[in-house]
Amino acid sequence: MGDITEIRKEYKNLLEQLSNPELISNWEKFEELTKRKGLLEKIIEKEKELQEIKDEVEESKSILSARDDQELVALAETEILELSEKEKSLEKELEGLIKGGGEKEKPHSVIIEIRAGAGGKEAALFVGDLFRMYSKYAQSQDWRQKVLNSHPAELGGFKEIIFELKDGDVFSKIKYEGGVHRVQRIPETEKSGRIHTSTSSVAVLPKPKKAVIKIKPEDLKIDTYRASGPGGQYVNRRETAVRITHLPTGLVVTSQTERNQLQNKENVLAILEAKLLEKKEEEETSKIGQKRRSQIKRARRADKIRTYNFPQDRVTDHRIKKSWHNIEGIMAGRLDPIIEALQKSLD
Repeated sequence: MGDITEIRKEYKNLLEQLSNPELISNWEKFEELTKRKGLLEKIIEKEKELQEIKDEVEESKSILSARDDQELVALAETEILELSEKEKSLEKELEGLIKGGGEKEKPHSVIIEIRAGAGGKEAALFVGDLFRMYSKYAQSQDWRQKVLNSHPAELGGFKEIIFELKDGDVFSKIKYEGGVHRVQRIPETEKSGRIHTSTSSVAVLPKPKKAVIKIKPEDLKIDTYRASGPGGQYVNRRETAVRITHLPTGLVVTSQTERNQLQNKENVLAILEAKLLEKKEEEETSKIGQKRRSQIKRARRADKIRTYNFPQDRVTDHRIKKSWHNIEGIMAGRLDPIIEALQKSLD
């Protein structure tokens, strides 16, 4: 199956190479090492998961050997059967990862970008609410989430937050979330009880598969700077934040979420690739006829797609003209009814 000790050594060595500040000037090498790091992390995580299952099997076997409580023994026997099946499956997955060909083609990972629109501080708070909603939904689906960049607002929420969701059927479920989300509610600071309307825009960017987007090192202008928090104060003494300008397109991408430069570089690269793919798709779409364009069911940033009306306890999706109640539950991540209705109508 391969020596996991050697893999751990390689991973440690790889982290040392990636922490070399001179590597930033060799983007191709950085990208290659980053991809290898991702694979090794999957192997190490899978091995850890397998070891935990083996420990559980041993624990259940010790209950069997004691034979003190017949009810416990019966439960342990059932558990051993289930765990053994899981153990075989994990061993197969681990072996496949180590051989390098075990990763099945997964549905798209996505990068979600949520930005405050009209409504000032209330819009920023709504960005935070939407981020929590998607985070809770991701947890319920066993997806992995990683924040790539964020700009917190002084009074709570975010001016902007960009995060990745992966390891599951993410794209098929999240692809219709792109567009303008509108909230109607009475802000906590509103003494007269007047309902305010605010908006936030959500962009859903599919993460490109390998070789779909090629970034040339000479096309990048890379700057590092000190990360800042709400109000502009510095939150880190070292220049850990990274800003990349893609010279051919003028796209500027930043990340300051992580406390080390390496992780922020990885985040910036992920965002840039997704934005370049979006730009490429938009250019291809503009070349085809108007009739065909109207058939492409992909929400644009400017399209108002959904209203969250708190006083009436109602969420309405304007594309399919359907409403749901229990807004608190929906904001807590219970999005299945909405997502299933969208898939049924728009797929």
